[in-house]
Amino acid sequence: MATVPVTLEYIPGVFGDPFPGFEATLLGSWDKNGRFSADWSSTRMDRQNKNGGVRFRATVMLDESEAGRDFGWGVRFGDNQGRSFWGMATEVPDPASKDCHAFFRFTGKPLTRAYYLTHCRRLGANKINRDGEWSVRFTVWAPNAQKVDLVFGSIWDMDDPARTPVMPNTSLPKKRIGGGYIADNGADVRPDVAPVPMVRGAEDIWETPENHPSLEGGLSVLNHRPYMYRVTRDDGSVVYRTDLYSRCQIGFGTRDPRGVPYLDWVGDLEGTVSCSVTVDPETVTATFDELKWPEERFIPQEEFWADEFTDKPLPKTIDDLNIYELHMGALGFGSNEPGTLRDAIDLLDHIHAANFNAVELLPLSEFGGGAQNWGYSSSHYFAIEYAGGGRDKYKYFIRECHQRGIAVIMDVVYNHFVHNAERAEFDYDSTRPERNIYYWYEGSPSEYPFPEGGYVDNMSTAWAPRYSEEMVRKMFISSAVTLLREFHVDGFRADQTTSIHGYNVLHANGQPVPMANIYGAKFLRELGRTLRLFKPSVFLMAEDHSDWDEVTKPVSEGGMGFDARWYSMFYHHLSGDTNNGSAAKLLRSAALSFGQGPLQMDWFAGALSSSAFQKVVYNESHDEAGNSEGPFLDPEWDGVDKSKQYTSHRNLVVAVNAAPLVGNTRRTSEARCRFAWGMTVLSAGVPMTLFGEEVGATKRFKYNAVLENKEDIKGMAKSSGAHLYRFYADVNALRAGHSALRSRNLDMVHVHNDNRVLAFRRWDKNQSFLVVASLSDQPYSVGYTLNCDRIETGSWKELFNSDSEHYGGDNVGNSGASLPATNGQITVILPANGLVVLELNR
Repeated sequence: MATVPVTLEYIPGVFGDPFPGFEATLLGSWDKNGRFSADWSSTRMDRQNKNGGVRFRATVMLDESEAGRDFGWGVRFGDNQGRSFWGMATEVPDPASKDCHAFFRFTGKPLTRAYYLTHCRRLGANKINRDGEWSVRFTVWAPNAQKVDLVFGSIWDMDDPARTPVMPNTSLPKKRIGGGYIADNGADVRPDVAPVPMVRGAEDIWETPENHPSLEGGLSVLNHRPYMYRVTRDDGSVVYRTDLYSRCQIGFGTRDPRGVPYLDWVGDLEGTVSCSVTVDPETVTATFDELKWPEERFIPQEEFWADEFTDKPLPKTIDDLNIYELHMGALGFGSNEPGTLRDAIDLLDHIHAANFNAVELLPLSEFGGGAQNWGYSSSHYFAIEYAGGGRDKYKYFIRECHQRGIAVIMDVVYNHFVHNAERAEFDYDSTRPERNIYYWYEGSPSEYPFPEGGYVDNMSTAWAPRYSEEMVRKMFISSAVTLLREFHVDGFRADQTTSIHGYNVLHANGQPVPMANIYGAKFLRELGRTLRLFKPSVFLMAEDHSDWDEVTKPVSEGGMGFDARWYSMFYHHLSGDTNNGSAAKLLRSAALSFGQGPLQMDWFAGALSSSAFQKVVYNESHDEAGNSEGPFLDPEWDGVDKSKQYTSHRNLVVAVNAAPLVGNTRRTSEARCRFAWGMTVLSAGVPMTLFGEEVGATKRFKYNAVLENKEDIKGMAKSSGAHLYRFYADVNALRAGHSALRSRNLDMVHVHNDNRVLAFRRWDKNQSFLVVASLSDQPYSVGYTLNCDRIETGSWKELFNSDSEHYGGDNVGNSGASLPATNGQITVILPANGLVVLELNR
């Protein structure tokens, strides 16, 4: 029988070569004669440069008698040191399978099939080299569309009544550039540049044809040209849609023209609804100018990143991290405008001096509502919200962090889209809910009393994405890979992953949608698998409220591969400024008890012990510092107007039940806050605090009141918050300088609710520590005796005391003395509302 060539390609889909030094081998379900076989055969693949990246390619000969059969295939990489890995990250469509391989149906005729690890450079506006000449190709996924055209938007001199279109590199003052929006009726489609009819290709991806006159100019097309896709949907209606792979959305304001012509300044536009903008991802703006669009001078990315690292090393493992959670929009004290990435850069020396080595920014992917918005409603995952500075300013921020030895964690939201997604994901190419390609929809509208009934709720603030669609999963994953490789982000915190794999229910009646959970889990596995292919050491954290072990199981064992999950109960037991009735709420309970009676130290001790199991622990986070439902300020206020009810608050306020922070009340509150951060940073988890806690911030960090609640963080570090700031810096340095305090070894050796005391060991093979802490309002000035046979015999030196006068304390402690321990017994002087750390002399 005759044989037929089949060419298979593996395309990473990114700039450069992500796997240098590794060779690719094709494996497939055929034998040496080209017939189907359950024993997969192997073929060496060629590495080829393609459009600024690489692809791996091999051709095999299949027996034409096998026509009509499905063949499986995949790619394994290996190097000359014996290291190898499976290069396929996408799972097969079977909901019951975690297998990762591709397949094709053999037609008996020559064919070519490709596997794209990512779509970073497959979709959107990208460079393409044809016969040695560089040009730009636009591609968009629109499976239900009848027709798709690429159209360019207009910008003009606002003083020109004729609104004559100008090019983005215009010399006009930036405040005089108008436009950047295409109305529903097509107004302000650039009249001097013809629409480009796009051609439907494989997998329903539409692309621009070669040599169209509107795309002349080579790579100049990537110089900030506003554009959109004109989509003729399946019902014949025509709509304008943004490019979901857009690297930039024009505008950084809050104006939504709602489909009517827009004649004002581009800067006032809300980016979620405005034109997409072409960008050359291989260059970076040469200067850091505030909110300037379009940027004018660029340098190659290699030049920009050349001085990224200094003698200050980045943290290497998840256990090394000490995280400072930061919202850019809340910075810029003294200004009535939202903070920017410049403000964030200006805070880095403060963060570094406090000995934090990781910054976790609230989401920065394009979102609506301006920079004061928290960002938990993404519309364009490849674009960085321009209100704070945009994509290149974010690169400046990351470079500045890395030069100080600070890792950057990006908060990402994959459980829902922006609420107003009409020009982004919603009804992209169809008006029929069951064909709403980016949203999960069960059945057909006729099955429900209202058309929206088939959408899926997941305890987030919008409907669930269609995780069963590989293109949707790939969009999320590819955006994360872009942040990892192009932006040099060090890790991710995935928002509310339980919504993705566990909370999906039908909007109509709340019935569970198990298939959405199954495919949500499939997405999270693919995410972890893909990111670790590109960077095995990437930091991955999940806000996950389940106990499912698959969340933190390594991807090599079939898990999602998260290093740690947020542990909210640690906060509830420690600070407890919410209505969680099953928590110890130590800070709040200490404030309400006025120093009398027991505290549930044993409940918190359980949380401390659990911190050893891949947890991110925190004394405060964005969710709890003013945004969670909480009790009244005073228990005697029952029956007062509900508008005066108390929501959660900052720890310094909680610790004394909102009493005026003056005199001894302030001293007591700071002492309790030192206890809270000491328990967090000395736990066996990954510690995190919310910006401002280190200087005693007192204003609620409310999602809808960011600007009016700004605080002078740097100023407070030199004034009212100076003692707390020094405490944070010193205890953080203690953790950073001792490997045992970064280990996952923690052993509770004493808990006493009535005495309000607990103690635990921290150790590794080289060091051993004993942490003894009290929330009693009275010191144990004559000593507190611990008895536990796991306390090692020897001399224990006091290494740290939270009650030091340097931190505003009373210097009650052991004065750095060495204390004897015999037969598991040791006596320690303990300060009120404080802790001491002892190290075993070896």
